[in-house]
Amino acid sequence: MPEIKKEQILIRITGRDRQGLTASIMEILARFDAQILDIGQADIHSSLSLGILVRIDETLSGPMMKELLFKTTELGVNIGFEPIGDDSYEQWAQRQGKNRYILTVIGRSLSAQQIHKASEVVARQELNIDSIKRLTGRLSIMHPERNVRSCIEFSLRGTPVDKEAMQRDLMRLSRETGMDFSFQKDDMYRRMRRLICFDMDSTLIQAECIDELAKRAGVGDQVAAITESAMRGEIDFKESFTRRVALLKGLPVSVMQEIAENLPITEGTDRLMSVLKTCGYKIAILSGGFTYFGEYLQRRYGIDYMYANELEVGEDGLLTGRYVGEVVDGRRKADLLKLIAQTEKVNLAQTIAVGDGANDLPMLLEAGLGIAFHAKPRVQKTAKQSLSTVGLDGVLYFLGFKDSHLGEQGRMDNA
Repeated sequence: MPEIKKEQILIRITGRDRQGLTASIMEILARFDAQILDIGQADIHSSLSLGILVRIDETLSGPMMKELLFKTTELGVNIGFEPIGDDSYEQWAQRQGKNRYILTVIGRSLSAQQIHKASEVVARQELNIDSIKRLTGRLSIMHPERNVRSCIEFSLRGTPVDKEAMQRDLMRLSRETGMDFSFQKDDMYRRMRRLICFDMDSTLIQAECIDELAKRAGVGDQVAAITESAMRGEIDFKESFTRRVALLKGLPVSVMQEIAENLPITEGTDRLMSVLKTCGYKIAILSGGFTYFGEYLQRRYGIDYMYANELEVGEDGLLTGRYVGEVVDGRRKADLLKLIAQTEKVNLAQTIAVGDGANDLPMLLEAGLGIAFHAKPRVQKTAKQSLSTVGLDGVLYFLGFKDSHLGEQGRMDNA
């Protein structure tokens, strides 16, 4: 019995999308026993682009294409056919084993100029863009005040010519163009993040609690100067912390309750926490701030772990100017991240860390995904991912979440 010869045909269908179109096409392919080697479909504003690579008996390819042509004419869409040789197909198939990366681009809005700049970086690194998808909800042109963010995700294939140079170019673009980037290897760990650790002051809340306490104690300027110097990495955190706490001596502990009840929560925190809890993430606060405020946020959001610094209180209800236990500095934060990951049996590659200051850098570099959030210049320069243009819920897009998949937990009034 003679061997049945087969060939590959790439089918391209474009035009206005309509319900049942893909089903109609697949019904014809099924009748001719076509093998599907690859398939992809995109729909932009009801405009369809469908590609199907099939392998079929050479004697059946003509009748199959004829029926497809009749059907697409009936449906009012365009169709094209391209034969793909065996060698060409094999070369293409072998390239599919190359590294894959995800480049996430986010901003309050995204222009053609911004996307052009990002895609130029991709091209210089000789990476191929396999697909582009929008993660945020559709924008309103009649109510632009509802457009709080815009995010797209590039799926890239290949190996960067110089990954470090690419990272530097993206961070430079972030500063120059007002958009943020996340560049991650698209592996199983990216799809299975399980533990997220947050700094507290200037990350979960838009305040430095020690500065708020200092204002009540009448030493605000002195403490603020030490805080800024520490966050810029100019002085050791432990030394600066000890000096600042000493200035709080004599402050009534009752002042902390008033501050806690009026903490300015960072934009997007409520939405982010709701989604993370619903999706089963373990959440930790690792803060160089104080336990009183960390415990307040822990109760509010149902956070699983909380480590911060405890202020010593005298029998008279006044702060003594000292602290209790080990200082939670940068090194301690990184150690705690590893300890919690071990406790939860989570691979470090599945961990996320989010922070803004120099004392957050060790945990940002230790985590599988470290995100500098509205960070100080030194931190932005060192961290691999930066988020500065939107609220804290922008973290969700770096994790691959899509607005349309978040349901009620991720609903925004302006989404």
